[in-house]
Amino acid sequence: MTGEVIRDGQITVELSHPEKLLFPADGVTKGDLVQYYLAAAGRMLPLIADRPVTMIRYPDGITAHPILQKNAPDYFPDWITRAEVAKQGGSVRHVICDKPATLAYLANQACVEVHVFLSRVGSLDHPDQLIFDLDPPDDEQFAGVRRAALLLRELLESDLGLTAYVKTTGGKGLHVHVPLDAAQDFETVRQLARQAGGVLAARAPDLVSTEQRKDKRGGLIYADAMRNAYGQHAAAPYSVRGRPGAPVATPLDWAELDDDGLSAHQFTVATVPGRLGGDDPWAGMPRRRYSARKAAERLSQLG
Repeated sequence: MTGEVIRDGQITVELSHPEKLLFPADGVTKGDLVQYYLAAAGRMLPLIADRPVTMIRYPDGITAHPILQKNAPDYFPDWITRAEVAKQGGSVRHVICDKPATLAYLANQACVEVHVFLSRVGSLDHPDQLIFDLDPPDDEQFAGVRRAALLLRELLESDLGLTAYVKTTGGKGLHVHVPLDAAQDFETVRQLARQAGGVLAARAPDLVSTEQRKDKRGGLIYADAMRNAYGQHAAAPYSVRGRPGAPVATPLDWAELDDDGLSAHQFTVATVPGRLGGDDPWAGMPRRRYSARKAAERLSQLG
């Protein structure tokens, strides 16, 4: 069964089974998902338009097993931009989301989650973003995540001279992003993230841990730097997540973290479109570029 037709310039996307429930408990259909991504495209595309995409598809809804898909199938239309990404033993053709129609087409393929690289096409070995994943042991510790993110911001901005941006993950925690100038490789950037995480944990030993093993964290917030590696990906800003409630990985203004009422799951496909007409908390991010090398030098000088 086909439904409405989406037009983006000269491109037409015909929706199939738009009435299909992808989030059964929430009544969110595939058609709703398409409309959400079209609404978010203006904010989302400038942040991801030349980053390889990993698709997480839920063809049978979020109560069934997802499909993690990196390669763009041959049946995807020619107007969808692709990028060859090297991997061990070969390469993968990733989708590039550079137009609203691509987001609509992927949503029609039941691609609920859009994940992207930390590097851009043309310089895939050199990340232009550093990311910290602040991950609590459970949903009840979001206040601690907020506190950890604010302490991390102080380290990054006051001590290292960087500008940091924050978003909900659509899960339990927060992502803190730092734009870079793409002059250093992933190993250099990951080492910077590890060392900064170590300083954060030393400053807040009752709150933050850098232990990779969960059973060694003692119930603390995990400052995860492992996503800063070639081929790794993170939920894109404004990506829906395949979880009950249809939560969205939502860019925030730092002032929002001062709100004790802020929760990890309050931003959803139903509520985020209402934020899009207001100020953009990540405005200006694509224009900022910082040197990971200089930041590492400053970090080494901290007592």
